Amino acid sequence: MEFFDVIESRYSVRGYKKDKVEKEKLDKILKAATIAPTGVNYQGFKVFVIDTEKNKETLKKIYAQDWFVEAPLVLCVVADKSKIWTRPWDAKNIADIDATIVMDHIILAATDLGLGTCYIAAFKKYEAIKFLDLSEEYEPILFTPLGYPNADRADRPRKPINEIVEYI
Repeated sequence: MEFFDVIESRYSVRGYKKDKVEKEKLDKILKAATIAPTGVNYQGFKVFVIDTEKNKETLKKIYAQDWFVEAPLVLCVVADKSKIWTRPWDAKNIADIDATIVMDHIILAATDLGLGTCYIAAFKKYEAIKFLDLSEEYEPILFTPLGYPNADRADRPRKPINEIVEYI
């Protein structure tokens, strides 16, 4: 797919087939995560690849939507705030930004390969920390199911450019 085809065809998939994700496709998606830009190239993140079938009940405690556990895999991006760049002038740690860029690369790569995803930020953080057995340095930032879509796109209205862009 061409780049604009990818970004225009991506949608939040809320229904998945049970079909396995091929290792070659998963490897490409994970490669996309490794080449995502991060502040000062610190790369203070990890990606967890979670087998949904083996972890279905625990995943439901993290995010209770039934469609979340339909896909064969769930991915989680976590950030180590101690290994992420912090702006020296205002102490802003950019862990959320870096992890979101990583997840965006994952999601766009998945879309290009015909797979569905959905950004999940409304999860139970402490259930995720416990499940992933994270040390205190790491924070879970985003989850996504990963699999073949089994739900139609629900188009959401988008604001026109003149409402979101200002030229100064």
